[in-house]
Amino acid sequence: MRTRVAVALLAVAFAVAGCGSSAAPVSVSVAPVQPSPSGANEATTAPDAGNEDCGDREASLRPGPLPPPGAMPSGSTMAAIAERGRLIVGVDQNTQPFGYRNPATRRVEGFDIDIAREIARAIFGDPDRIQLRVVNANQRESVLQSGEVDLVVRTYSITCARKKSVDFSTVYYYANQKILSAKGSGLDVPEALAGKPVCAVSGTTSLAKLFALNPRPNLFSAATWTDCLLMLQQGQVDAISTDDSVLAGLQIQDHLNMEISDRSLGVEPYGIGVKLQNSDLVRFVNGVLEQMRDDGTWERIYDRWLRDLLGPSPGPPQPRYKD
Repeated sequence: MRTRVAVALLAVAFAVAGCGSSAAPVSVSVAPVQPSPSGANEATTAPDAGNEDCGDREASLRPGPLPPPGAMPSGSTMAAIAERGRLIVGVDQNTQPFGYRNPATRRVEGFDIDIAREIARAIFGDPDRIQLRVVNANQRESVLQSGEVDLVVRTYSITCARKKSVDFSTVYYYANQKILSAKGSGLDVPEALAGKPVCAVSGTTSLAKLFALNPRPNLFSAATWTDCLLMLQQGQVDAISTDDSVLAGLQIQDHLNMEISDRSLGVEPYGIGVKLQNSDLVRFVNGVLEQMRDDGTWERIYDRWLRDLLGPSPGPPQPRYKD
């Protein structure tokens, strides 16, 4: 019985195939699809440019004498961190050479990471007493305000708008916003970007500066700079614009095809973000940065991560204090 049913079904299948064989094959043309990275969208609303007047935006609280590691003042924010047993820091894992996940070691490494580790060393005497929490650029204020992290060390430009909700250390690095594009594209000055699709990460001052250009590019925001690089490589955008320190890390991933412009769209002062109420921690961090400038630690970290990409050290930024 089963044999007869199987034979009957095969007969029906061949009959159907035979009936369809007389029709001419239909030619179908399907264009290849290159989907944008998750979270990448056309940016139609200008972000806050952070141009409010707050006096000297780079001035921070003057440090006092640094307590020795393991002896944080009773009742201080640093004592609470020491009691917990680790410093929690918001960082990036997609921005080589400042904060990126090294595929060989699977560790998050970079210039910013070493800066954060020196602060852990100053609290505990051990740079490994640290927990790195990866945060996107548009999460930096919220994770500080909620207390999820103690510090944010993540190519974090100091602006007056941001200083309304978080506090900052003194400047530990100066960057210049520039343009990354395909070699020979001619997109090496801001004027050349007019009407062109350009990528920047949401929540950054880079995106705000691009919105301010007149005439303006056709702007796209992404979650990370590596997402922007992917869009550039796939031809979804013609250029990326952000800090030269970040662009240098993107260029080495595709150095045969990409180049960075010489002209700056603006200077970006990087500071360490601190919860607004934790002024004692701001003073402590500034003391650590001052020590790093004086004993050569800043220069050693620069040479390790930035010298090969950005050239000889310009020297650590000199601090400006407001009291």
